[in-house]
Amino acid sequence: MGLIAVQSPSKTRSLQNPRLEIRGGRCLSGELHVSGAKNSALVLMAACLLTRDTIRLRNVPPLTDIAAMGEMLSSLGGQVHRDGDALELKGDSINSSTAPYELVNSLRASFFCIGPLLARTGMAKVPLPGGCQIGTRPVVEHVKGLKALGAQVTIEHGVVTAVVPGSGHRLTGGRIHMDCPSVGATETLMMAAALADGDTVIDNAALEPEVVDLAGLLIAMGAKVRGAGTSTITIVGVDRLHGADYAVIPDRIEAGTFLLAAAITRSHLRVTPVIPDHLGAVLTKLEEAGCTLEHDGVGLTIKADQINAVDLRTQPFPGFPTDLQAPFMSLLATARGTSVITENIFENRLQHVGELQRMGADIRMQANTAFVEGVARLSGAPVQGSDLRASAAMVLAGLAADGITSVRGLEYLDRGYANLEGKLNAAGASIERVSSAA
Repeated sequence: MGLIAVQSPSKTRSLQNPRLEIRGGRCLSGELHVSGAKNSALVLMAACLLTRDTIRLRNVPPLTDIAAMGEMLSSLGGQVHRDGDALELKGDSINSSTAPYELVNSLRASFFCIGPLLARTGMAKVPLPGGCQIGTRPVVEHVKGLKALGAQVTIEHGVVTAVVPGSGHRLTGGRIHMDCPSVGATETLMMAAALADGDTVIDNAALEPEVVDLAGLLIAMGAKVRGAGTSTITIVGVDRLHGADYAVIPDRIEAGTFLLAAAITRSHLRVTPVIPDHLGAVLTKLEEAGCTLEHDGVGLTIKADQINAVDLRTQPFPGFPTDLQAPFMSLLATARGTSVITENIFENRLQHVGELQRMGADIRMQANTAFVEGVARLSGAPVQGSDLRASAAMVLAGLAADGITSVRGLEYLDRGYANLEGKLNAAGASIERVSSAA
């Protein structure tokens, strides 16, 4: 089949150093459609390495990160084909256990291939990962867990090499206790354990919806997994897994971003599809801030007239997600009163503060805490997104600002939002993607 890379719109491909020009002050209305979850789709793509059969994933967003993962799978001998919003992935011709440095360095999620590669081939060589520079995200939990399953793991010259000793090339089930509930490590070890000999128990596992989604695909492939969504996950290893047809869950971070877009523009808007349980902490904070939310079984309708200050602390799920800390700060920069925002997950995830200050936000920093005094109005300014969610925060601020906001750093934005400006424009925003001077 070969790889058909996921492309951005044709206009985007032809632009040099693109930026978004946002004319603020417009209310939004109508409906915004939420794409499939990027963070889930990337791991589900890696899971195709566990079988020789075809995996069909539906509701896969057309993002640069998805294209990069497709390139990773192709470099290992896999086949990837896009058909509308679906991807067909086939791993019967996997001929390499070594992931290319340039791909892993640009996409952290590609490191998750180490688990299924090791389980399938008995060996994996994967460089230490890169991605958004938002803080230290070590792979120690991945390594410790793979060792508990019987793998010999070494790290030399920036490359993690994992080998299953013996002639059987099969991992052995075991008990794994994670010191911190790492989402990536939980997912890596679930995939590795799916083909292991015996039972594996993961204690202090991550609770995120993306972990539950991976369990859903693995079960559809014939794996035996129970407890996903709780702190203890049990996997009973099987001899082989088969193909499956599976739909990716809606992206809770994109859904949250759209709800915040409505709130910051004081709009009445429907966002769909949304699974409220995936956004519990965010919805609670929106209601505390003065928003009215109504779920109709598929989507959420939000009404926002006046926004009041609220305090929030980022935590692992089901706490407030770090991925929505920056966008929520943009909203609170326009709220009545003083909000206190504490970032507990990534030490470098407050780089957007300086850019919001350029737009007139009144924010004072103290270590990992931001004190945000709401202002009556933000002012359009040239700003730079320093990572994926910071870029989204700049777009939201621009929607509410007086004048024109010019947002650079779209290489980050396009990793996680499919046609963001097109969706927002359809709801009444005024955003244009243009070329910047070199």
